[in-house]
Amino acid sequence: MKKCFNGTNEAFYTKVEENLDKEQKMFIVTANPETFMRAHQDKEIEKMLMDDQTTIIPDGVGVIKGAQYAGIKMQENVTGVDLAKKLLEYANEKKKSIYLFGASREVSEQMEEMLKRDYPNAILAGRQDGYVEDKKKAMQEVAKTKPDVVLVALGAPIQEMLIYENLEAFEKGILVGVGGVCKERYRSIQYARRQCQCGKGIGNQRYAPCLP
Repeated sequence: MKKCFNGTNEAFYTKVEENLDKEQKMFIVTANPETFMRAHQDKEIEKMLMDDQTTIIPDGVGVIKGAQYAGIKMQENVTGVDLAKKLLEYANEKKKSIYLFGASREVSEQMEEMLKRDYPNAILAGRQDGYVEDKKKAMQEVAKTKPDVVLVALGAPIQEMLIYENLEAFEKGILVGVGGVCKERYRSIQYARRQCQCGKGIGNQRYAPCLP
């Protein structure tokens, strides 16, 4: 927990934006209490978290409270949902490229549609659903496209370990696991569809699959 980013949201996003502008590589782990519990039980996960190449952000009030109990000061919660949204906004604003890796084929297609609709200036470097058999080889192929942002939706800790084990193949890019975000957003769009089928309106709100 001591390695968690302990600044403000604004300071963290400034750091992310600077790395994006300078084409620096940045591997971000959105850590909740379960992440640290797994690290105690699995040496490989612990190694990943403790690596200098890994940036950990506290995703959840539970992490903040746990840190306070341990006498570690943390200023703010930095959620994976907000991070994903910021990365998409930055990519759209700066015309950066994004690679979408993971989730089901249906969700992957919806992610692409959402990206083109809501972030038209962002460049889609490619996408691959999570059902590819050789994921390591797939990640090596992702690296060859030299994307500015890589969003991996395979669920924790698989997505983080896959990124970490293939990190050296990437010359640049902000790499982050977003499996939890995908699950939440997919439920939202499925709920919206059911409501529409039942003839119930949901105002003008649009539900984007997988990512904000």
